[in-house]
Amino acid sequence: MGAKDTTELMPANKRPMHHRCLIVVLGLCLSLTPLHVWSISGDDLPDIGAASGNMFTPAQEKQLGKTFMRYIRATQPVITDPLMDDYINKLGNTLVDHSQGAGSKFTFFLVDSPQVNAYAGPGGYIGVYTGLVLTTESESELAAVLAHEITHVTQKHLQRAWYAASNLSLVQGAALVAAIILGATAGGDAAIAATMGAQAALKQQQINFTRHNEKEADRLGINILHDADFDPHAMPSFFARMGRANKRYGTELPEFLRTHPVTNSRIADSLGRAEKFPYRQRPDSIRYLLLRAHLRERSFDEPSQAVTYFRTLLKEGRYRDESAARYGLSLALLRDDRYQDAAEELNKLIQQRPGTLEFVIAASRTDMEAGNKKKAISHLEQSAHKFPLSYPLQITLAEFYLRAGQADKAYKKLKLLTSLQPENTQTYKLLAQAAATLGNKAESHEYMAMHYYLMGALESSLMQLKIALRVPGLNFYRTARLESQLKKVQSEIDELKKEHDK
Repeated sequence: MGAKDTTELMPANKRPMHHRCLIVVLGLCLSLTPLHVWSISGDDLPDIGAASGNMFTPAQEKQLGKTFMRYIRATQPVITDPLMDDYINKLGNTLVDHSQGAGSKFTFFLVDSPQVNAYAGPGGYIGVYTGLVLTTESESELAAVLAHEITHVTQKHLQRAWYAASNLSLVQGAALVAAIILGATAGGDAAIAATMGAQAALKQQQINFTRHNEKEADRLGINILHDADFDPHAMPSFFARMGRANKRYGTELPEFLRTHPVTNSRIADSLGRAEKFPYRQRPDSIRYLLLRAHLRERSFDEPSQAVTYFRTLLKEGRYRDESAARYGLSLALLRDDRYQDAAEELNKLIQQRPGTLEFVIAASRTDMEAGNKKKAISHLEQSAHKFPLSYPLQITLAEFYLRAGQADKAYKKLKLLTSLQPENTQTYKLLAQAAATLGNKAESHEYMAMHYYLMGALESSLMQLKIALRVPGLNFYRTARLESQLKKVQSEIDELKKEHDK
């Protein structure tokens, strides 16, 4: 397998039609959730602009966010690498803890795209494109973008924008927010499907964030940065650089600049606010630097090109952090199947920083790919024992158990992980493999159905449920559960087809 991670990389324009049309589900199937029913029916949903002044209830926004995220997974290359996912969520939730959303659930994710973009979705789902991460020049700048998007959520800017645009129903608003993101990134049939789902000819600029929204997000975002011990000046610094890019791009602006317009006045306001705080020079964390190195290594189509790139950096001393550069080199060597060279680099890094997750996991993966399964598992077990709550360590260990023929150990570990992260698609995929190896056919197909459902692949999810129901010897409880799940997925597919045929 080389150094391949578990990222889903299928281009949006090559996905099946039911993927590209899933936006309709946002408009019509908002009351359908993974394996349980939302208590509010579509007919009972209030208008966003209702006379009562109500927008979303917490339950509605939570459900809207889950449906939105399934759509995003179906149409965009969301990265599922556990180390990357762990880092961006820890950074994001550190900022949330110092915001008005403290105590609320937020989910951060990376989209594998060179675009410079980030967006806030309903329910606290915040996406950041890898191109933006590589554009930042410090961890504080990345934190500034996240703090800005967090504020869009906590201040309900999207909901306010819908209210200003029209008296949209909750259903229309759900389709519309996805249409904005989809139309900006996918194009083609997917954008058409999004417009159909919205059932309105509203233009994107009608609900883009207003200048007031942006200034408020800047103001509160800068406060978050200060309270979380990041550099408040990073926000005006990053936006000033985006402003200079604005002039270079002309009419072909990155999506981030379209939805977050950068003006001289806005830069001046944010700079003035940042200057109220004392200057703070915060060093970048090693995990931020390693994330950038990993993303840079992935950006090369051929691993040999990445090897040359990082070797040149190290030879000429053109790096911000030598450990990060050597980590990038080790990943490139691993992807190029040069296991001994990769192991030598990683062993040096572990001696310098023995507790760094990225180094430990990369070294163990090198051993696994080289055929040293016992050594790979032994090292991971030692680290997993020290850090029992580390999701990257635990899911990687479960994966290695499976590859080493220890499905029983993998199964027990993965069952626990599903309770800790019930929306993690890769956990269900591995759990399906473990159950199949153990001979639990119906359970295996049920878990695979959940994986496909969370990925927005409704037809594939339905097929897995049908196969599970044909397994002989099912007890009454499992049969009833599978039939309930099948009915739910079938209803979503029927609604999607009905809207698509209009």
